[in-house]
Amino acid sequence: MRDRSWSSGVYMAEFSSARELLAAVHAFAERGYTQLETYSPVPLRTGIARRRSWLPMVVFVAGEIGGIVSYAIQWFANVYSYPLDIGGRPANAIPAFIIPTFEGTVLAASLAAFVGFFVIARLPQPWHPVFDIDGFERATIDRYWLAVDAADPHSAPDRTIRELGALSPVRVLQLDAER
Repeated sequence: MRDRSWSSGVYMAEFSSARELLAAVHAFAERGYTQLETYSPVPLRTGIARRRSWLPMVVFVAGEIGGIVSYAIQWFANVYSYPLDIGGRPANAIPAFIIPTFEGTVLAASLAAFVGFFVIARLPQPWHPVFDIDGFERATIDRYWLAVDAADPHSAPDRTIRELGALSPVRVLQLDAER
């Protein structure tokens, strides 16, 4: 959910241990909830289904395009625009083009990876709705949070809050929709 907005709002529950958070995630997954997000100070294997990132494919395609463009620039300069006949060598000297082509490939792929990461992570993001929750900063120290998107097909205001409360969290909150 961090990579999209909460257009319908979100229900948040704070837990004091990772074990409680994992139990809550599994309980909600068994009930059919699909739009869950966890916040914790340590990485957890929650079992929440994640979609594959498109970044590797973008980096690959950018690298291929970078290699083709760098080769084309060299070919255009040496064969078409300004051909030189030195020592009877061909103008299209493929071995001489290998290293600059490789460098163009790496440059394009690394730029795509750098920019793509920031796009996927939505960085810089100086503000997020959960930052307004009193005590949410403890999610980086010793607290564990579960967020249930209100747009989830199984979500209903009274029922979701009641189900979260049944898991004995420290507290349950409801955030309004992002504007």
